Amino acid sequence: MSYSEPAQTATRPTRSVVSSTTWTVPRTLGKAHGAVPEPVSVFDDDTPAVANLDPELLDALRRAAKDAAADGVEFVVNGGWRSPEYQRQLLRQAVSKYGSAEEAARWVATPDTSAHVSGDAVDLGPSAARAWLSEHGAGYGLCQIYANEPWHYELRPEAVEHGCPPMYADPTHDPRMWK
Repeated sequence: MSYSEPAQTATRPTRSVVSSTTWTVPRTLGKAHGAVPEPVSVFDDDTPAVANLDPELLDALRRAAKDAAADGVEFVVNGGWRSPEYQRQLLRQAVSKYGSAEEAARWVATPDTSAHVSGDAVDLGPSAARAWLSEHGAGYGLCQIYANEPWHYELRPEAVEHGCPPMYADPTHDPRMWK
């Protein structure tokens, strides 16, 4: 499977009743729900996808970004915190794209299991930032969790002393997804 950045926009069906017939009308879920239409700085406190990250994750991310900048590497956030509604929409889009819920689960978690919904995951770019983190991230507790998602990082404080844990092949191998 080829690499692609995470989806950046979503629509959510809303229902209106007209003459006892239910119609589905798309409504865009924007930045307030965690969409990141354009990559933003890890220091952008006005973007909910960044501002609503777990404070410890955000602190580690910002410390790493400052140190990476000294090496000429810039971090940008392509995805972070997401509302359950936005996560649900991303999952529906993945099912449509990949053809089944089973295949979509390799790429997008449910709102109940997603680390994005709890603010415990961040999707980073560009590739230079991910390369920098693959070399230095454990020192900040920032670890790539899934082998198939090189952009997805989560905080693992124990990594500072012990290194990042082995990656799961994809989210379907992560016991946290088996709820």
